[in-house]
Amino acid sequence: MSKLALLGGAPVIPDEPPHYPSIGAGEMAAVQEVMESGCLSGFFGSPGPEFLGGPKVREFEAAWAERFGVKHAVSVNSNTSGLFAAMGAIGLGPGDEVIVPPWTMSATTMAPLIYGGIPVFADIEDQTFCIDPDRVREQITERTRAIMAVNLFGHPARLAELRQLCDDRGIYMIEDNAQAPLGRENGRATGTVGHIGIASLNYHKHIHTGEGGVCVTDDDDLARRLQMIRNHGENLVASEGLSDATNMVGFNFRMTELSAAVGLVQLAALERHVATREKLAETLSEGTRDLDGWTVPVVRDGCRHNYYIWLVKFDEDVVGVSRELFSKALAAEGFPHELAYVAPLYRLPLFRDRVAIGRDGWPFTLTGRTYPDGLCPITERLHEKEAVCFEPCAFDVDDTLAARMVEAIRKVHEYRADLNALAKGA
Repeated sequence: MSKLALLGGAPVIPDEPPHYPSIGAGEMAAVQEVMESGCLSGFFGSPGPEFLGGPKVREFEAAWAERFGVKHAVSVNSNTSGLFAAMGAIGLGPGDEVIVPPWTMSATTMAPLIYGGIPVFADIEDQTFCIDPDRVREQITERTRAIMAVNLFGHPARLAELRQLCDDRGIYMIEDNAQAPLGRENGRATGTVGHIGIASLNYHKHIHTGEGGVCVTDDDDLARRLQMIRNHGENLVASEGLSDATNMVGFNFRMTELSAAVGLVQLAALERHVATREKLAETLSEGTRDLDGWTVPVVRDGCRHNYYIWLVKFDEDVVGVSRELFSKALAAEGFPHELAYVAPLYRLPLFRDRVAIGRDGWPFTLTGRTYPDGLCPITERLHEKEAVCFEPCAFDVDDTLAARMVEAIRKVHEYRADLNALAKGA
């Protein structure tokens, strides 16, 4: 190997890796078919057959339900919308608490606030980075209405254990399955273990429709409430004879016919899209797992990891170089990555200032919950000191480029003494 690119050597990867080609001729043909039909959306926000959407939306929902072996699939225009709808469907109300992880996309923790619910943070596991059931148990109170399990980075949370905990306590389990479309735990598909599971079809996920999402459930009542919250359900309370109009307020979370048409093509190729990302991540893991101070992702026994993010734990005490300097050297070699993921979400101003809806702090005025530093120490340590992240979903990487990525990491690690000398000004 030549000297480090950061110190004037040639980079291992001289050109930016190409972006993943997620759209092809099949999607274009499907969109053309919808355009020629003249029906870009089939929804009416009033009683009648169009309340459930147009033909492509219904076809897509049926295909999704069959693919994942669930009774109901309810399409929405984003995973965020699906999370909001799930909170409404379970009857969440002011002062109810929802236990959430602090390391996830912010929408996971915003969803309870829409109905006056209170997010309660439980720390994550040190190995899989998903919410820790033991920490969840510590946070359950008489106010707890639901637990939000996030299958973070593509790895399943401890879903069976969390579902049993919910069943024992008479509370709901909601799965945010945005990052693990084909994850599995002991043969069970992620997204199907909770009372409601929500998938993302945002453009940078494993498969996508530009923007979009799908809620799944085996519960008839929850499915109907999801459908109503999606599409101005307030207009159907009387015609449907609902005895409980809770949370039936006017949202429009509807998917278009165009998105559904793209989704059908993407769904048919789901295994290929996911397996491509898994192969890349596993190549990186196998090629670098022997490096001191560099801990590649752990896959729990009986689980399938889809690798939305390949996250390495970096130990600067063992490597002898700061994470930041190591990162600069990696970037100079052409390896695309980020330090950390997101800051612990309780550090957002919304939580620190305890102000969400309106000017008087509602709904935080309904509880004594506060959000200080130190609340979730594992998350804080990973964010501040250890996490190095690569996104397999973003790049089109063949075997040759994957080998170069491994080489780039190994090169920086091998010449870390040079980085240490640089840091000391030698």
